Amino acid sequence: MNSKSSKNCTASSIHRIAVFISPHGYGHAARVSAILSALHKIIPNLYVHIFTSVPSNFFRDSVTAPFHYQTQLVDVGFVQDSSLAVNLDKTIDALDAFYPVDPALVHTLAAQIAQIHCELVICDIAPIGILVANELGIPSVLVENFTWDWLYEAYAADKDRLVTHIEYLRNLFARATHHIQTSPVCNDFDTAITTAPVSRRVRSDRSTVRGNLSVSASQRIVLITMGGIPENYPFVSELNSQNDTVFIIPGGSRKVMVRNNLILLPFHSEFYHPDLVNASDAIIGKVGYSTLAEVYHAGVGFGYVTRADFRESPVLVAYIRKHIPGIAIREGEFRNGTWISRLPELLAKPPGRTTKSNGAVEAAGHIAKILR
Repeated sequence: MNSKSSKNCTASSIHRIAVFISPHGYGHAARVSAILSALHKIIPNLYVHIFTSVPSNFFRDSVTAPFHYQTQLVDVGFVQDSSLAVNLDKTIDALDAFYPVDPALVHTLAAQIAQIHCELVICDIAPIGILVANELGIPSVLVENFTWDWLYEAYAADKDRLVTHIEYLRNLFARATHHIQTSPVCNDFDTAITTAPVSRRVRSDRSTVRGNLSVSASQRIVLITMGGIPENYPFVSELNSQNDTVFIIPGGSRKVMVRNNLILLPFHSEFYHPDLVNASDAIIGKVGYSTLAEVYHAGVGFGYVTRADFRESPVLVAYIRKHIPGIAIREGEFRNGTWISRLPELLAKPPGRTTKSNGAVEAAGHIAKILR
C-alpha cells in the first residue's frame, strides 16, 4: 500500500472518494488521474482511495490529491500478446474466472469503503465499483469513452462464450448513478454528460524538458509510445540514420539509456509522459485514448498506428483526422520501419490548436456538484 498524506485537513472535513480503475494499459489510469487532479483544485480537502492493479507509482506521478492505494484486481479488459495483438481465448478465460463478480469480494470492498466513510465511487471502466457503491447506497460515477460490453460485441460472432459476459457487463454499467463520457465517444448515451478529451496537464514547459533531456533547440524530438504494454521495436537501429532527430522511447529499456540519437526510458522514469509529448515535434504511437488526448492538447503531429481488429480504433481515427495533424501508419509499416521515410511529411504538418478546453476540468466540475 502506498499513499500521499493529506495536509491541513481534519478527519471530519475531508471529502473521501473511492476510485476503481481498469488496468488495461494506462489510458484509464491517465484519464482518472487527470480528473482527480482537476477535482482536487475544486475541492482542496479531497482524499482518494484508489483500487486497481495499475502500478502505484503511476498515481504518485499523476495525481495531485492525497490518496491511498490498494492493489486490487478490479477488471479484466483484454489479455494482450503485445500492444497491438489481443489474445481472445485468454481474455475469455480471464472473464470466466472473474465474472460474475464474487459477492464476497463486493461485500469486503464495500466494508472497507464504509469504514473510511467514502461518499462517492468513480469507475473507469471497472464495473465492480458500481456494485460496491450500490451495496453501500452511495452514488457511483461511470467515466468512459467505451464500455467493455460494447467492445466485446465486435468479437461475439466468432466467440459465443462472450455473449453471457456482454449481457452481464451491460447490466452492470447501466446501474451507475451518474454517467460521464469523454470525447471521442464510441457509443453515445443520451443520459450521459459528454466532455472534451481528458488529458493530464503539462507540468514543465517545453524548453525545460528538452534541457533536462540534453536536446538542443535545433534538434527535433520524435516520441515513440505504444502505451503501457511492453513492445518490441525491430526498427531501432534504423533510427540512427536520422541525425537531426532525437527519438525517445518510453518502455524501451529498464533504465535510462542514451545511444547516439536514441533516448530509451523505462515505463516509469523521472520524465513525466505529458511533458515528453509537449516537448516533442511529433508522436509515433498506437491509437489509444490517453495518447490521443495528450497529443490533441499538445497540438503536435501524430503518426498513429491503427489496429484493424479493435472496435474503438475507427472512432479514434475519425477524431484524429478531424482534429489532429497526422498520418496513418499500418501495423506492418510500423514494425518494419518504413514509416521512417514518412517523417518529413509528418513533421511538415502545421501544429494543431493548443488552446482547448480539457475535459478533466469539465468532468471534475460535474463530480464536485455531486459531492456538494
